[in-house]
Amino acid sequence: MAKDTILSEIKQAEANARKMVDGALKEKAERTAKARVEAREIVKQAEVDALKSAQSTLRSAEHELASEKAKIIGKGNEEAAVIATNSKAKVDKAVENLISEFERAVHA
Repeated sequence: MAKDTILSEIKQAEANARKMVDGALKEKAERTAKARVEAREIVKQAEVDALKSAQSTLRSAEHELASEKAKIIGKGNEEAAVIATNSKAKVDKAVENLISEFERAVHA
């Protein structure tokens, strides 16, 4: 083989190697960009899912609180009714005692 042929083949091999390296670098950049876009989409979807989950949990807690509030108010109303009933009975007795004391004071 002649030197010209060998040099030509070496130059061709170097050019091919450069093309392969450039192609690999370009593919790497494209894959990296695509991976970043996918990662952003995954993060965005995760944020949306987290927000939905938080809102669902909040609604559930609000329903629980409303139910607990209703129970407490109901129990308080029952206790108030019992106290009112007991108070009315005691008022009648207190009036009788006052009248008795008044009559005793008047007759004394």
